[in-house]
Amino acid sequence: MWELLLLPIAAASGWIAALRHFNKRNVHIRSGWSSGYFQGLNYLLNEEPDKAIAVFTRIAQVDGETVETQLALGNLFRRQGEVSRAIRLHQDIFSRPDLNREQRTQSLLELGQDYMRAGLFDRAESLFLELIKMDAHHVQALRYLMDIYQQEKDWEKAITILQRLGTATGSSVQPELAHYFCELAEVNADKGDHSRARTLLNRALDADPRCVRASLLENQMATRTGDYRTAITALHRVEHQDPDFLGEIIEPLREGYAALRMYDGLEIYIQELLKRYHNTLLIVTNAELIRARLGDLPAIEFLTTSLRQHPSIRGAKRLIELDFANYRGKIGEHFSIINDLIGQLFSGRPLYCCSHCGFTGKSLHWQCPSCKSWSTVRPIQGLED
Repeated sequence: MWELLLLPIAAASGWIAALRHFNKRNVHIRSGWSSGYFQGLNYLLNEEPDKAIAVFTRIAQVDGETVETQLALGNLFRRQGEVSRAIRLHQDIFSRPDLNREQRTQSLLELGQDYMRAGLFDRAESLFLELIKMDAHHVQALRYLMDIYQQEKDWEKAITILQRLGTATGSSVQPELAHYFCELAEVNADKGDHSRARTLLNRALDADPRCVRASLLENQMATRTGDYRTAITALHRVEHQDPDFLGEIIEPLREGYAALRMYDGLEIYIQELLKRYHNTLLIVTNAELIRARLGDLPAIEFLTTSLRQHPSIRGAKRLIELDFANYRGKIGEHFSIINDLIGQLFSGRPLYCCSHCGFTGKSLHWQCPSCKSWSTVRPIQGLED
């Protein structure tokens, strides 16, 4: 219960951060407007930003020299969606001749965020680049530039900025960097430049050897050019990169082995994987391969044994489908009803979930559509699968 009590405090802290003095050495609350200042904070704590804006606007009008209050007011305008007012206020502040260096760079940072919010990426970009030249708010400016280049899909610039960000923060950016190379590889592949695309995929794997996306893209490009051996080799790599994605390689493996007429090769590989992983899609695929080679009864026997050891609804559905052919009359009708009900269950459920924000969907996204994190959307594993 106490966690719920912390939520409004956590929300208010973001607003309070926008109102704190930008130079702690000069913290100063003037007696003429201190009561109004705390009244504004109270409105923020009660999640009444419109009333808070009204209070801080009056304070700024009374004491026009208080730059920090005006900067914070512009921040509030932007958060409330009043971007034009935020831009005008931050532009006015920046044009003042009496600003010190910190106030000037802070006003540039705020104005850049205003332009981003308004979709004026070119103006925002120029301001953030200027801040980097000034060696002010360096990391923040790099992060905002990276966000701009991602939205504009300018992956070459995004790669450069991400590398600089990694150097500036000392943190690993390799997994995200691998995705940028993959994005650029896809662009080149769509243009027909497969040589350049393959080079970029190699750079992605150099950046992050565990990048499943690079292996799946290599498979797709090799398949397009009829190089099925390379395509299969790329898929085999996924097991060692992240076995949770084994379900993603089954259909392209079918295509590759069929193209090479290596029908036994697929079954042998699937059976090898089953010795190491208990994946429902692998179990169902192996049952289908057994059925194609030996008929229904051996496939049913394999599925029954596997489901006793590793129960799953998807596996049960396939078992019902195989068994259904052997029953007629009322029993067959009951099997049909159960199978339809399970099918309805699967038709509405998501297949992937973001481990960062909880976003769910039926399609695999390498960047979460909700929180914009990379490599956090993963196949859902569990009894229902």
